[in-house]
Amino acid sequence: MNWLNKMSGGASVPPRLPLIELFWSGLGAFCGIGLVSYLHYRWLVPHDLALVIGSFGASAVLLYGVWGSPLAQPRNLMGGHILSGIIGVAMYQLLGGIPWLAAALAVALSVVAMQWTRTVHPPGGATALIAVIGSDQLHALGYGYALMPAGLGPLLMLLVALIVNNLAPSRRYPEYWW
Repeated sequence: MNWLNKMSGGASVPPRLPLIELFWSGLGAFCGIGLVSYLHYRWLVPHDLALVIGSFGASAVLLYGVWGSPLAQPRNLMGGHILSGIIGVAMYQLLGGIPWLAAALAVALSVVAMQWTRTVHPPGGATALIAVIGSDQLHALGYGYALMPAGLGPLLMLLVALIVNNLAPSRRYPEYWW
């Protein structure tokens, strides 16, 4: 019964953000994903290269919606995606013939590695998973996946976050770099 009591909550729902904060969050997410997507579709798709992966949507929520969170800081953004990308590729290359095991280990080892290196960025778990379950096009990138899309995409989103989050009078970003 004590275990069930831990799930009783107790905290109240946070208050709504002011409309101006919603504007800045939406603008940042639009510009960040827009930039990465534009470059992806304009220059990379014709060459069978990728710059957009699904985990970037979650990174946009953190970077532009909860910019002060430790999970949204540059160290976590970059380290979480790149480290998880490397681990995901390694698990695919070692265990790709057993996809369920490769997927589970990719995410689990990414979580542990991000915790150990103090670079926890939850979308990194998705970046590791995508390295395993992704297309043949992504698999063909090998460890290059950790640089592009897993490194360059977040770097571009970080540049947008530095601009948009610091244009907003009520925001300061980043809280720390490394």
